[in-house]
Amino acid sequence: MKSYNLTHLQELESEAIYVLREVAAQFENPALLFSGGKDSIIVAHMARKAFWPAKIPFPLVHVDTGHNFPETIKFRDEYVEKIGANLIVGSVQKSIDEGKVVEEKGFSASRNALQTVTLLDTIEEHKFDCAMGGARRDEEKARAKERFFSHRDDFGQWDPKNQRPELWNIFNGRKQMGEHFRVFPISNWTEMDVWQYILQEKIDIPSIYLAHERDVFVRDGVIMSTTHFIEQRESEPTKKMKVRFRTIGDATCTGAVESDADSIEKIIEEVAAARTTERGTRSDDKRSEAAMEDRKKQGYF
Repeated sequence: MKSYNLTHLQELESEAIYVLREVAAQFENPALLFSGGKDSIIVAHMARKAFWPAKIPFPLVHVDTGHNFPETIKFRDEYVEKIGANLIVGSVQKSIDEGKVVEEKGFSASRNALQTVTLLDTIEEHKFDCAMGGARRDEEKARAKERFFSHRDDFGQWDPKNQRPELWNIFNGRKQMGEHFRVFPISNWTEMDVWQYILQEKIDIPSIYLAHERDVFVRDGVIMSTTHFIEQRESEPTKKMKVRFRTIGDATCTGAVESDADSIEKIIEEVAAARTTERGTRSDDKRSEAAMEDRKKQGYF
């Protein structure tokens, strides 16, 4: 007799596909935020499954800081071409040139926080009423407060105390004119789930996730990739190390970890033994105790 018991990955996939289809049913003009990172890759992968054999019925949106890892941008462009999706790119550099944001100066300067204005402008320009993302509740304490359907007001702001209940996976996408939603189909996934799913589905990922030799320097205990975006101090010499990145963001605030994990199987073993969080190498989260929540309240991802 055929068994209908689902594995935990099948349950998570079914839940995510259900959320994706709810978005298509409830919103008029949704978009999928796509950075070329592993989380947005698996959301796009499941979107292809959800609407197969049709193409994904919404565009992919990338907010480009101009300080991205080249491997990520290369993968993004190749992936979009491969699946035949429509890519919309919002430029932080354009926001700077137009005087909408002011670029930080100094050794710790980063464009990461500036993405908020560019994202909200992109949503407004294209009249998106829903922006899906690959955020997960296990990543960071502010993200743990998110619902699947996260309501944003007409300024794009998030109020964690004013979210709708989601009993029995019934999602409420009703909104007023000018408001929109952020939706997170993989809210209940963990970092381990993501990697096990990538292995199971044989999903391609950017090479930056796998261990490789790279020119790096160490700042405040964090391994940073050398790049012309980052000004190094004299006390921060460049050296070669075998590293990989657990998370991918703006190169100015995303650190690497020493690693020999050059395959998905080895990454899974490494994650199982890890004693630091996935975002433990993200300097943007360490600017204050509530750094992520403050950014999210302003309209961040």
